Amino acid sequence: QALAPFPPPRAAEFRELPLLIKVKGKCTTDNISMAGPWLKYRGHLDNISNNLLIGAVNAFGGAVNRVKNALDGSMCEVPKAARAYQAAGLGWAVVGEENYGEGSSREHAAMEPRHLGGKLILAKSFARIHETNLKKQGLLPLTFANPADYERILEGARFSLELAALAPGKPVEISLRHEGGSTETLLARHTFNGQQLAWFHAGGALNHAAALRATRTAP
Repeated sequence: QALAPFPPPRAAEFRELPLLIKVKGKCTTDNISMAGPWLKYRGHLDNISNNLLIGAVNAFGGAVNRVKNALDGSMCEVPKAARAYQAAGLGWAVVGEENYGEGSSREHAAMEPRHLGGKLILAKSFARIHETNLKKQGLLPLTFANPADYERILEGARFSLELAALAPGKPVEISLRHEGGSTETLLARHTFNGQQLAWFHAGGALNHAAALRATRTAP
C-alpha cells in the first residue's frame, strides 16, 4: 500500500478526544499489533491496522477486543471503534499502565494508531523504544505525573489539552470530562526534546526530515 504523509497536528484535534480503550495490566507490542497471520499484511498498513489493540485487556469489564463506542454506546471491536471515531472526524486516546509497549520494537504498533486517527497515548510509563516510535509517527505519548491518576479515568472519558503549551521539560495539563458532564484536571509529563517536538509539529519524523532536505536543496 502506498502511504501518504501523516498530516501535522492541529490544536482543535486535541480537544474532547474520546477514550478508545483503557488497558489493564501488561500491554506489549504484540497486544497492540499482533504477529502471526497478521504479518502477511505488514506491507499494507490499512489491512494490518485491523489488529490494533485486539490483544489488550479492557479495564472496564476485563474483555479483550471489546470496547464501548462513545458515539452510540454500542460495544464493538477496538479497531471498529477507532475507525468510527476517525470517520466522525475525531481523534482518540488510549490509557495504559506500566511499561506500555514493551517487547519487540514493532513499528506497526506505533503506525497503526496513527493511521486510524489516534492522537494521545497516556500511560503510567512506556517502554523506551515504543515511546520513541510513537514520537516518530507523530503521536503524543504522555505519562501520568501521579500514576494513581490512572484510576481517575472512567469509561466514556474525554481528553483535552493545549498543544501550544508543549515544551521540553514542561508538564502538560489535561482536562478530563466524564460521561455525566463533570470535569477535572490532571497533570502529565513527557520526554520530548526540541528535535522530537519538531517531529511532532511536522506530523512525524519523516515529514520533518523531508522538510529539512527540501530546505537544504532549494536553490
